[in-house]
Amino acid sequence: MRKAAWGAAFGMAAWSVAAYAEESPKLAPVPAAQAPGYERIREADLRADLTFIASDALLGRMSLQPGDDAAVQWIAAEFAKAGLQPAASDAGGKPSYLQTVPLLEYRPNPAVNALTLRVGAAQQSWKAPDLIGGYRDDVDLSAPLVFAGFGITAPGVGYDDYKNLDVRGKVVLVFEHEPQENDPASRFNGTGNTRHATNRVKALNAQARGAVALLVMAEPNRKHPSNLDRVNRIGGSAKRVPPLPGQALPDDELRIPVLTVSDPVAAALLARAGMTPQTLQSAIDASLAPQSRALAETTVTLHLENTQRLRGQSANVVGLLPGSDPTLAAETVIISAHHDHDGSNGPEIWHGADDNGSGTVGVVAMARAFMAGPAKPKRSILFAVFAAEERGLLGAYYMAMHPLRPLPTTRAMINFDMIGRNEAPSDQTDGLIEIPKDTTNRINLIGATYSPDFNRTVQAANRSVGLDLDDRFDHENALNVFFRSDQFPFVLKDVPAMWFNTGFHPDYHHTTDTADKINYGKMTRIVKLAYLSTWRFANEPVPPAFVPDPAGR
Repeated sequence: MRKAAWGAAFGMAAWSVAAYAEESPKLAPVPAAQAPGYERIREADLRADLTFIASDALLGRMSLQPGDDAAVQWIAAEFAKAGLQPAASDAGGKPSYLQTVPLLEYRPNPAVNALTLRVGAAQQSWKAPDLIGGYRDDVDLSAPLVFAGFGITAPGVGYDDYKNLDVRGKVVLVFEHEPQENDPASRFNGTGNTRHATNRVKALNAQARGAVALLVMAEPNRKHPSNLDRVNRIGGSAKRVPPLPGQALPDDELRIPVLTVSDPVAAALLARAGMTPQTLQSAIDASLAPQSRALAETTVTLHLENTQRLRGQSANVVGLLPGSDPTLAAETVIISAHHDHDGSNGPEIWHGADDNGSGTVGVVAMARAFMAGPAKPKRSILFAVFAAEERGLLGAYYMAMHPLRPLPTTRAMINFDMIGRNEAPSDQTDGLIEIPKDTTNRINLIGATYSPDFNRTVQAANRSVGLDLDDRFDHENALNVFFRSDQFPFVLKDVPAMWFNTGFHPDYHHTTDTADKINYGKMTRIVKLAYLSTWRFANEPVPPAFVPDPAGR
């Protein structure tokens, strides 16, 4: 059967198979040792697997729910059928494809959760929507308030908001994001985000200095939506009633509450700062000179409680292909995705075909490919499909805290998250980032600024695949993309890592993210690119270097 006819017989657009081959420029040949696995990555398999993973039967794969448990068991079974070794151990010490991830699920009570500000003799209180967020434990605390700029300590950039600032036993107020983010020449990666811009890193920094809580305010001079505004623009899961529960790791290294306050609350909190919020940010941006300070006679009281708290467990699904070289086998390349999504709400199902059924079946396809031929790479490959990404990258953070193989010898990581769609304008991106007119063969590579070596390796592998590679998301700060998938916890551990992603679309985090809308031809090419790139990472004499503090352009 001719390729075009074969594609039509399976309900595939003809361009996804035959037309692509006819219109592509001449591609470099695939090395002979890698060809069996390359050919094992088949569009029909990806379609069949994703049709199951995103089906009604799995009810949206909500973490701690039966549908996601079924996905976990399916991935483990496929790893076993492919011939991977179990990479974890069960409670009895026996080899297992499951790394258990303990979780605590909680539902904040916005009706009573409150922040109270005392400035001298005056007192004022706020609840939702001026106070956003929750915490896994109930909290009652009262402490002095200090302002710590952007909450960043970055020795490699020569910047420290905590210099000469004592925050022990205090509540810390910080700006979102990072200084000079609209300056292409900024030492903070120009207009792109760095590791320092995320609230988790800010909170860990405050915690390490003895703070008891972190309050986050949007930058007053921002030229983008606040983080809360950005989430609300997505709609879908973000506006469900009742809202999705929070989840957390019981043994998370982050042990203080992190809450977001509205602009009016932030202005009130800074009443004793001696400068307006706008002037404080402008002063920092002008010369990277911190403006941190204690706020005289200013005390904050936090009351947080939950209507529900329960313990459960999910699992990272993990399989290992041991390296063939006696020396390099101790080193690791990670191929990852996440298996959970946002579940169901009565008759509504958040199918999560692109997010992240596509990545899940992509990792399974990679496992089959590497086991298809007799040749095996020199370094070991760890295949990991993480738990509870949608609840805060929890499975990935758990593995980063409890690694199955040493992180200092983890040479590269490719993370699949949303590799199945054509990027298209949506409420989330409108007016914030330019989307190319034709995205039918385009993939976004996110995280290359932290490892130019990594990027060069992927570019070289792409000569055999012919995708359009795009790095736009490494140079924007409005969407916080860099923080938003499972490669990020490993970037925090200095692992060269890149997120393969095909971009946002109107179905993102909506019930309409279904398997019939996937561009399976492009998805197949993306998995093949990752396969060839992984071979290079696993065999090249000098692995990619990690750049701790990427500078601007």
